[in-house]
Amino acid sequence: MDGRPIGVFDSGVGGLTVLHELLVTLPHEDAVYLGDNARLPYGPRPLDEVRSFALEIGARLEEEGVKLVVVACNSATAAGLPDLQRALRVPVVGVLQPEAHAAALATRNRRVGLLATEATVASRRYEELVHAYDAGVEVISVPAPRLVPLIEGPDPFGEETTEAVREVAAPLKEAGVDTVILGCTHYPIVRPVFQRAFGRSVTLVFSADETAREVAETLARKGIENDESREGAVRFLTTGDPDDFAEMGKRFLQLPVRHVERVTLAGVAPQAA
Repeated sequence: MDGRPIGVFDSGVGGLTVLHELLVTLPHEDAVYLGDNARLPYGPRPLDEVRSFALEIGARLEEEGVKLVVVACNSATAAGLPDLQRALRVPVVGVLQPEAHAAALATRNRRVGLLATEATVASRRYEELVHAYDAGVEVISVPAPRLVPLIEGPDPFGEETTEAVREVAAPLKEAGVDTVILGCTHYPIVRPVFQRAFGRSVTLVFSADETAREVAETLARKGIENDESREGAVRFLTTGDPDDFAEMGKRFLQLPVRHVERVTLAGVAPQAA
C-alpha cells in the first residue's frame, strides 16, 4: 500500500475532466491537482516554453510528495513528456499515448482525425504515436484555437460553439475519417456537440477515460496503489485566482470544488489578492 497522492496538472481547469475519471476509476486514491491558470492558455505558446512550464510544475508536484504525475494537458504532454519522464523520480503518464493507442485500435478504414490546440498539432506527436501502433494509419490534423475560449465562456453549448465545431469538423468529414481524437481536455465538456457534428458512425476518442485506465494499470504494475477500503481526498492548487478556479472548476470536474490554494511558481509573478 502506498498512501502518497497522485499529482495531476494542466494549464487551467481542462485537466479536471481527466481528474474526474481518475476519481471515478480510483476512488480510494488521493490526488493533488495544480492548474497553471496564471499562464494559460498553453496552446498558442512555443513548444520550448510549454516544456519549461511542464518541468517546473512537475518538480513542484514532486515536492508535494506525489507517487505519480499525470500530465492532464495535451499541449504539455506533446511538448515535454519525455523530458518530464527523465527529470522526475516518479512515473509520469501523459494524455497522448492512451488516446493514440485507442484511436489506432478503433479505426476501421485507417483514417484518423485529430482536433487539438496549435501547439499539440505543431508537435506532430499524435502522428508519431499512432504510427507506432499502426504505421498504415493516416492522421489528418486540424487546429481548433476557437474552441477552448468558447467552452470556458458563459454559453459553452451556444450557437457559436456549434458553429466552431462544424467548422473544424468539415475537413475531417471530407477526408472520410471514421475516428476522431479530441486532443484537448476541454473537449469532453461539449461531447454532444462533437457527436452531432460527426454522427454516430464516427468514433470519438477522449483522453480522460483512456488516461485513467493507464494510471490504474501503472499503479498496479508498480505496486503503489492505496488501500481500496478508503475514500480518497483531493487538494486543488492554482497559480491564478482561487475563486475563479473553483467556479469554473465545477463545470469541468462535475463535482464540488471547495477549498483552492493559490501557489506561486518561480516563473509566475504573484497576483494581487
